[in-house]
Amino acid sequence: MRVQIKEIAVIIKIFIASSMICLNAQEFKFEQAWQLGEVGDIVWNLKVDDALPHKDHMAMSGQKVDMILEWGINSSGGFEAERLVRWPMLRTIPDNTHASLERRLGDKAAIVPEINGKKMSIGNVQTLRIYGKLTVESMHQEGISSVRTIFPSVLSPAVIDRIQLTNTTDKEMEIRVPAWREEQDTSEDKGLFGVYVITEFIEGEGIYKLAPGEHISYAVIRSARKLDDSPYFGNSSAEYAARQSFIDNSSKKLILETPDPVLDRLFDFSKIRASESIFSTRGGLMHGPGGYNRYLAAIWANDQAEYINPFFPFLGDPIGNESAMNSFRHFARFMNPQYNPIPSSIVAEGRDFWNGAGDRGDMAMIAYGATRFALASGNTEYGKELWPLIAWCLEYLERKELPNGSIASDSDELEGRFPAGKANLSTISLYYDALISAAYLAEELGLDTQLTKVYKKKSEKLRKVIFKNYKATIEGFDTYQYYEGNTELRSWICFPLTVGIYNRAEGTVDALFSPKLWTKSGLLTKSGTTTVWDRSTLYALRGVFQAGFVDRGVTKLKAFSQNRLLGDHVPYVIEAYPEQNQSHLSAESGLYCRIFIEGIFGIRPTGFSTFECTPRLPKEWGNMALKNIHAFGRKWDMEVVRHNDLIEVNIKDGMGKIIYNRSLPQGETHQITLNELE
Repeated sequence: MRVQIKEIAVIIKIFIASSMICLNAQEFKFEQAWQLGEVGDIVWNLKVDDALPHKDHMAMSGQKVDMILEWGINSSGGFEAERLVRWPMLRTIPDNTHASLERRLGDKAAIVPEINGKKMSIGNVQTLRIYGKLTVESMHQEGISSVRTIFPSVLSPAVIDRIQLTNTTDKEMEIRVPAWREEQDTSEDKGLFGVYVITEFIEGEGIYKLAPGEHISYAVIRSARKLDDSPYFGNSSAEYAARQSFIDNSSKKLILETPDPVLDRLFDFSKIRASESIFSTRGGLMHGPGGYNRYLAAIWANDQAEYINPFFPFLGDPIGNESAMNSFRHFARFMNPQYNPIPSSIVAEGRDFWNGAGDRGDMAMIAYGATRFALASGNTEYGKELWPLIAWCLEYLERKELPNGSIASDSDELEGRFPAGKANLSTISLYYDALISAAYLAEELGLDTQLTKVYKKKSEKLRKVIFKNYKATIEGFDTYQYYEGNTELRSWICFPLTVGIYNRAEGTVDALFSPKLWTKSGLLTKSGTTTVWDRSTLYALRGVFQAGFVDRGVTKLKAFSQNRLLGDHVPYVIEAYPEQNQSHLSAESGLYCRIFIEGIFGIRPTGFSTFECTPRLPKEWGNMALKNIHAFGRKWDMEVVRHNDLIEVNIKDGMGKIIYNRSLPQGETHQITLNELE
């Protein structure tokens, strides 16, 4: 049937509000429910004393669809789900940042199979599994066991519930899977491309005779399209295989091996979330954060340029690298001879922009991310293409220098949610790091040697400015003020640690890990508040390791990771709380991986085939490894092993040949060249 859909923004707001209340009321209640599975997943085997009902939500994406799966177990033990599905390329009006077609699609009575002529009961959940998809194993009163797997299509605008029913009795039974199809048209005046058709249907309908032990499979498929486009007919088996292939490919690249399986597992999960949220738009491949606020088919200077793009070369995903280059190409379109700021965000598939918070330090974010990405990619052509954008951003930042040497910006990445002054610690720190990387890149590209000297000299000057202008005693800690006149501790005091400035490291680490900032859910954005943003927690943990506070850092990292992977809201790091209901924004998962790449393994790109490595091996660990790394245009492995007071670094090429082996005391830096990996 066809029905006109009315706008449901009010309903969505009510649901989100109620979900936040639910999550807040049950905070950390289920931290012992989830366990590590044996096949790379996390598992919840329900017990009779588990507190129910339980609600949670999980983000999943494909190139043409995004979904927040809001699932729950009711008080009777039955599984319930609603899918908040968004189609980023089906644009709505006004065609702004949030203009992706969005609908809530829940289960309906019409799609429930019949067992021997009666509707199948909802059943009782036995086991839940998560690994790039949600799998629910239930037992039903009729003697049927069901396995429901929910996931997005990799390449098509569809989300799929794939269901297997098994006869567990000793008698034959008849199962009738209904023939069901429902279509809804959106209003023509609310779609940029006119009418959109949302289709839900069952694949695999029919009447089946099941002998004891036999099973059948069918699927509920939900998709959307423009009215004049061809319908999507679906093939759930092929879609399942494609999703599994995506997960398998992710698991085989950039493999973390430590003595802590929780860290290894969340690292693996984070690779999936970081790389799945890339959309095939009219403006090319665009990585999108996702989340309840529909940050889709759009890019940001912080999420993409700063957070996720420096990660992609290490993962070696061609789609990720292309999305990174495409994001920088979009930003480069807005360079201008007047040095007006590049917009913070390019939206609507690259056809519009947003700059509602003014200059958030975006040019520092872009320069920081572009230089690190270019070096780590090992791709000279990337470096040449990105250089004009990098040079323009650095010139812009020099023109923003204040009389005291700080760098002016209108706000920061929190866009006015918290005070940032006229100049802040994050903008100047990113600029400082970008200058260092730009000097390396200029040298690699064979540019004027004087330019390299200029960038190095500017970075040395900024290092002194950071110390002089931002050092402060805040709430009893010898750390940094986030902006001039700031008197309360802020989570972003961690920034100098992440760019190699350690002269106030001890006081900063003490402040970060004090009860004034650190909570079980990570860092408070500002002392005295209840607001948590994972991005600053992830930066801080990276910086703590870089600064050498290894054992303090690993204690906090383990507790944080345990909570995010196996706690009350799983299975990824989040954007913020309470804002946007703890959305699983994609770029934050890239930041989680960078804790290990840059913090614990201490990798800092210095050229297309060279890097510094300052490994930080916790005392309780004898060894750790990163395997199948793809950075610097090569495949290689790194193993770090403790030998009494020395830390050995072993690097092997893709064939297993050792091309670097040296032992140095903990905290000393290895200078590594990968030319022999050709």
